[in-house]
Amino acid sequence: MKTQVAIVGAGPAGLLLGHLLRAEGIACVVIERQSGEYVLSRIRAGVLEQGTVGLMERLGLDARMKVEGLPHGGFNLADGERLIRIDVAALTGQSVMVYGQTELTRDLMDAAPERGLEVIYKAGDVALHDVAGDAPFVTFARQGRDHRIDARIVVGCDGFHGPSRQAIPANVGRVFERVYPFGWLGILADVPPCNHELIYANHERGFALASMRSATRSRYYIDVPLTERIEDWSDDRVWDELAVRLGPDAAAQITRGPALEKSIAPLRSFVFEPMRHGSLLLCGDAAHIVPPTGAKGLNLAASDVHYAAQALVAFFRDGDADAVAGYSAKALARVWKSERFSWALTKLMHRFPEDGPFERRMQRAELDYIASSEAAQRSIAEKYVGLPVERAESGARVVGSRAWLYRAMRCGFVVAHARRGHGADTVYRIGCGISRSTTTAGRRMDPGRSTDGRSRGARGGTCAGAAPAAQDRWPAPYRKRIAPGGGGHQFPADRAADQRQAVARHGLAQIEWCLCGDAHGAAAGRQVNPPRPGTIAFTTSRLALRAGRPVRQSRGSSRARLQPRCWADGLRGSRR
Repeated sequence: MKTQVAIVGAGPAGLLLGHLLRAEGIACVVIERQSGEYVLSRIRAGVLEQGTVGLMERLGLDARMKVEGLPHGGFNLADGERLIRIDVAALTGQSVMVYGQTELTRDLMDAAPERGLEVIYKAGDVALHDVAGDAPFVTFARQGRDHRIDARIVVGCDGFHGPSRQAIPANVGRVFERVYPFGWLGILADVPPCNHELIYANHERGFALASMRSATRSRYYIDVPLTERIEDWSDDRVWDELAVRLGPDAAAQITRGPALEKSIAPLRSFVFEPMRHGSLLLCGDAAHIVPPTGAKGLNLAASDVHYAAQALVAFFRDGDADAVAGYSAKALARVWKSERFSWALTKLMHRFPEDGPFERRMQRAELDYIASSEAAQRSIAEKYVGLPVERAESGARVVGSRAWLYRAMRCGFVVAHARRGHGADTVYRIGCGISRSTTTAGRRMDPGRSTDGRSRGARGGTCAGAAPAAQDRWPAPYRKRIAPGGGGHQFPADRAADQRQAVARHGLAQIEWCLCGDAHGAAAGRQVNPPRPGTIAFTTSRLALRAGRPVRQSRGSSRARLQPRCWADGLRGSRR
């Protein structure tokens, strides 16, 4: 069998990546060692960051999540009888979604057949070969026969114990690890949660967490020494310990019930560098592990998948080898920030065996500071809700892929991705009055008129006239997010003062990026980082779309010097 991308592992990371690649027309096959039933039986985290939710929305697989998921606008830190609420929604303008990893995996799994995503379950003896070169392949055994899949790229999404990371030579990789001297004893029960938000508790008897999977299913944890055996913990003993550690207020609201699942999981912080070797990319637990404090495991895997999908689309569609080469650095920039948050929250809320009175006083002082400082709460809230995936390294933000950006150019739009004050992301149609010559600096771009003021005929088209047809050509997740109305919002090309006024008039906090193009693709812009919040950075150098790649105007263009530096995943082209 031959394919473009072989994905090892059919957990949420592997399935999510497979769906993203198939949506872009890239051939891929997912290989899983276990059965589908086994994959769904694994009980994992259930707090999703906005970036993870956004990927499901982008795929159109968020319908059940929106019905059954529980949006959370905050969480609580408990220290004895004190409860410190971190109002995430007020501090960041965002929220998290409580939706079990099992349910997210089920949504991805159920959609695979109808979307043409091939998943091979019960593949034994999975091995990766020649990953350092340009012709890697994966072998496995199934139903008594040996199989081989040749691919251009292999992506390891097979977890901490999978074969993908082992395929990287020891002299290439480097491991950073911290093993914690305790584990989390978890109990899952079909009982209502004791609080509508999560509670992280630091008690003299140890750590406790009150969480949930739904309004009728609760998940609780306590930390125990690694020497403890699950057989020694009856359900009643677990409930009694939770009631003590969570404090009297939460204990009064605990509903006890028989355990659906009960286990002890060891805790570790682990990072493997690099996350790419030759034609092999690593995603999720194959490259890094975080302690469950802060619920970053699944969300980090989703951000890896986001970066990997971007790199692979650029590689296969645009021939951009640099995108694959830069994947590891881009993903690790976010990984280490999340590792730091999970480590710091674990250190704050747990009692370590080596800690004495001084360390305990430090914990109390930190919790006192958090309770009294909005700045401290905002810092925690920003990390808890999740660092923006696209801003982790370069400060830029991207929605979708280059493919739909190209389609937008051909449709004749100036579009901008903006953030309103409350944090919601929206794609705005601005207006497309760009003539076939370079836009004159400082003049307004009116729909249906060129820069010299002459009316444009049917050849050029207008934003208002082209809108319905063009919107039909956009992928569904973006069609529904285009602002309605006439010829769209008209912004000047260069004047910063007028740009800020326009931003204020339309209630926007920041324009993240803009691009512009006419109906024939003779003139187009490119993604840029705006010079400051509240301004719009336009570039109007002449571009031609040739074989799907933009080619920019010559270095001598009078507009070239006005263009801000573009970020790494911007629309690239060679100068002519």
